[in-house]
Amino acid sequence: MNLTRYHGAPPYHPPNHEGMHCLRLQGHEAGPSTNLWLGLSHLLPGGGTTLDGSGVEKMYVVLEGEVTIVTEDGEHVLRRYDSARLAPGEKRALRNKTNHPASILLAMPYQSPKQALPD
Repeated sequence: MNLTRYHGAPPYHPPNHEGMHCLRLQGHEAGPSTNLWLGLSHLLPGGGTTLDGSGVEKMYVVLEGEVTIVTEDGEHVLRRYDSARLAPGEKRALRNKTNHPASILLAMPYQSPKQALPD
């Protein structure tokens, strides 16, 4: 078992993320994982990401506040405990359009098997 306490979760700094504080909860530098990693992002009011896609599936769960997910098909507002799945290659932008901070959980597989750390 790998245990990551919130106060010890390592921060990470993904490109094209502004007004956000991102923490790694599992995988990568937070500990071993074979297939996927978990991240927690805190979005300040006005914070978010650019419209980008990746080659892997992404799953999001809003834990606090309200996050707008912008896709090429439109905008979708997620509130506490709402979730979204993005297919590989599907572009998305995350935005906090409110005056309150928001938190969102990300679950995503590694880009390639060589990035995974053994158990």
